[in-house]
Amino acid sequence: MALSLISPISLYGYYLRYCYTSSGLSQQSIQIDDETTLHFWGPQDPHPRKPSLVLIHGFGPAALWQWRKQVQFFARKFNVYVPNLIFFGESTTKSDKRSEIFQAESVAKLLEKLGVEKYSVVGTSYGGFVSYHIARMWPERVEKVVIASSGVNMRKRDNEELIGKAKVEAIGDLMLPQKPSQLRALIKLAVTFPFLHLVPDLFLNDFINTLYRQNRSKKLELLKGVTVAQDQTVNISPLQQEVLLVWGDRDKIFPVEMAKELKGLIGKDVKLETIKGTSHVPQIEKSSQFNKILNAFL
Repeated sequence: MALSLISPISLYGYYLRYCYTSSGLSQQSIQIDDETTLHFWGPQDPHPRKPSLVLIHGFGPAALWQWRKQVQFFARKFNVYVPNLIFFGESTTKSDKRSEIFQAESVAKLLEKLGVEKYSVVGTSYGGFVSYHIARMWPERVEKVVIASSGVNMRKRDNEELIGKAKVEAIGDLMLPQKPSQLRALIKLAVTFPFLHLVPDLFLNDFINTLYRQNRSKKLELLKGVTVAQDQTVNISPLQQEVLLVWGDRDKIFPVEMAKELKGLIGKDVKLETIKGTSHVPQIEKSSQFNKILNAFL
């Protein structure tokens, strides 16, 4: 009863907002065209001498929940922009487009509206798909690219194996869990957390209700609209920019072998850094090491 009246997850959300605002970012929304509005965290007054850095979140909770440690670290050196992709947070569209390419076009329009002419992009998981396409389509704007834990080279069989590994019926049951058993399956794949069995269902339900309920049907459409993993071959164009791949060596969603293959496909100037003892979200599990690697590259 107490948990239903006072949501620990909601309370933690207030702390995250404080972390972002104390780092100099504010919540903003911009209508980028007649159909689409993007919500984002960004500097109220961008510093003219700071380079710009765009952090693009993965599938799951909104951007606020995925980049706290990076915002706190990089906002001192960069004008940091953290957009919510369409149907995450307050971002929305009337368009019927659902691909990650459309997400990339929307983020690029947002940055153009903001007058950000040059920037580096960092994308994790689904956000890595988006970052790849931004860099591919606007090489003159994107300076450096970081793709973290993101199987841009994913094949159809990889998607099928992931569903089998998670023991769910469909990818939506894993990426957008509706019950504690599904969330446990996601956590087991995404993080190295040995005490998962001790977490009560009541807490997991709070997590689901707070972070996964909003726009679930629209997000399922996004999953269906992803262009990667549609067949058994990889079809990606090499990028022109310097590229950094960052991976957890225990990633069970996109295994590190996928990163090694991607390194040979995505460009000529590509570095791969693996972080030991982490799974799919090294930016959260070992944020200091993750930030150090990114800082050296950027």
